[in-house]
Amino acid sequence: MGTKVRRPSHAGSWYTDNPKQLSEELDGWLQSCGLAKSPEVRGVIAPHAGYSYSGRAAAYAFGNIDPSHITRVFLLGPSHHYYTPKCALSTATVYKTPIGDLPIDLEVIEELKATGKFELMDIRVDEAEHSMEMHLPYLAKVFEGYQVKIVPILVGAVSAENEAMYGQILAKYVDNPNNFFSISSDFCHWGSRFNYTHYDKKHGPIYKSIEALDKMGMDIIETGDPDSFKQYLLEYDNTICGRHPISVFLHMLRNSSTKIKIKFLRYEQSSQCKSSRDSSVSYASAAAKTDESSSS
Repeated sequence: MGTKVRRPSHAGSWYTDNPKQLSEELDGWLQSCGLAKSPEVRGVIAPHAGYSYSGRAAAYAFGNIDPSHITRVFLLGPSHHYYTPKCALSTATVYKTPIGDLPIDLEVIEELKATGKFELMDIRVDEAEHSMEMHLPYLAKVFEGYQVKIVPILVGAVSAENEAMYGQILAKYVDNPNNFFSISSDFCHWGSRFNYTHYDKKHGPIYKSIEALDKMGMDIIETGDPDSFKQYLLEYDNTICGRHPISVFLHMLRNSSTKIKIKFLRYEQSSQCKSSRDSSVSYASAAAKTDESSSS
């Protein structure tokens, strides 16, 4: 099989395509978040907006990663442009970034293909989607000098039953400590342009109401219970664009023998909404760590 490259199609618009500048920018954010690298960290939830909006927040997820034992990264991102009720696998063999290339783990792709539950993603669909691409420069930076392969999985508009099914298929990979999971999601998209204007006045200004709503969702994700998360989404319809990747991840953790706990470390909003004419997107970063307390 020849090389099939996914180009960094959002470089030069969503983030700089200048390698030196990009490298310095990522280094700066990673250093300023002041987090210690921990071998306990087995996964992250991180945003995927343009770096001028969410690059700094994302460092609070990627800054936790200790690359020394990790050889494979599963990357789960939502689909923004392409409709599928399934999860789709990349057909590329390498994902390029301005600061280094990330080879795809073709063996695992074949294993997943063999389940018959995944569809294949056309390279054009792959390049149009930004949700996974925005994690790639950070991964390339954190794993600089280490051999790591990636398994990109585009998570479509998956039903609750299928979220559970994909979680069961992927759970075995959680039990291999060399595997890492990068889950791509922004949080509340608020404003009339997003058709979402939930506002609970008891929290004060709109941006405080948005924060309360997001924090409620984050607290539920931290419990690790995909059913409670589903209930929360049904009740508030919070516009968390990575709801499906997060749900699949929660089902993976529920079905694996390794006990892993998610903890949110950073929360930001692109702007503070004060009137119904305003709009904002929220960004939250979390680390998923092996839970010592329950393994003894």
